[in-house]
Amino acid sequence: MWRVSPYVLLALPPFFWSCNSIIGRALYEQVPPLAMTFYRWLFALAFLTPFAIRHVIRDWPAIRRGLKALIPLGIVGIGSHNALAYAALNYTTATNAVLLNSIIPVMIVGLSFVFLRERLWPRQALGIAISLGGVVAILSHGSWSELTALQLNRGDVLMLLSVLLWSIYTIGLRWRPRGLSLLSFLFSIAVIGDVAMLPLYLAESAFSRSVVWTWQAIGALAAVGLFSSVLAYIFWNRGVEQVGARVAGLFVHLMPVFGALLAWLFLGERLFAFHVIGIALILTGIYLTTRKARVALVPATD
Repeated sequence: MWRVSPYVLLALPPFFWSCNSIIGRALYEQVPPLAMTFYRWLFALAFLTPFAIRHVIRDWPAIRRGLKALIPLGIVGIGSHNALAYAALNYTTATNAVLLNSIIPVMIVGLSFVFLRERLWPRQALGIAISLGGVVAILSHGSWSELTALQLNRGDVLMLLSVLLWSIYTIGLRWRPRGLSLLSFLFSIAVIGDVAMLPLYLAESAFSRSVVWTWQAIGALAAVGLFSSVLAYIFWNRGVEQVGARVAGLFVHLMPVFGALLAWLFLGERLFAFHVIGIALILTGIYLTTRKARVALVPATD
């Protein structure tokens, strides 16, 4: 049984995904987007299989019964979402990508209201607004002129589509088939998503660009497969299961926080007042939202 706070679980994926964005941007000339998606999850399955296989065998009847939910979750959350995000990093800046990812909490709230008729408490709405203000403060460097200078390009449109698919995936987790352990569920959607990406990856290799294999690329794909795929998805799925999609989505706002702190610690970039103000606003918004949420700590199935 897991005893870790769901909020700790939800805080870790944005850190792993912040690192993933950096790697995706750094490797886009060596590893094209469809290949990046395919090999990311191939490495993830290599890490996952030894731990998941006994759960998959045990849960096989539930997997077969739940294919109507698993197939779209795998195609959307594993294949399409990741491919669009990596494609976007070929054309847009990291700043724009992070800003557009920060729309996820608002998009989840909107989709939850339209399709699920879920009510948003005033304190939660205030928390989301404050947290989004912190994101804007960091990405605009505290300057209105820098914020208004941001322009949408082809990569931004692709990132918006990726964000939409991730929001749909997060909401769709409520239809995760019953009786599946987290490992069985992740293994199933990873296989489905990677199989769906295979013909697209082969077409990309034949008609566009192929992977330039180096030890750096192999190491980066392995790291992304373990941390940004296996661990991040397990933690995210478990967190969403316990607190719901709307509260979980707010934790995406931690991505610019981690980006600023990592740049300060490892790249020698300065930490300015707008960073501190933005981080404080983001943490305040998360506190307000999670304080209102009623968390039911559901025991794990394995």
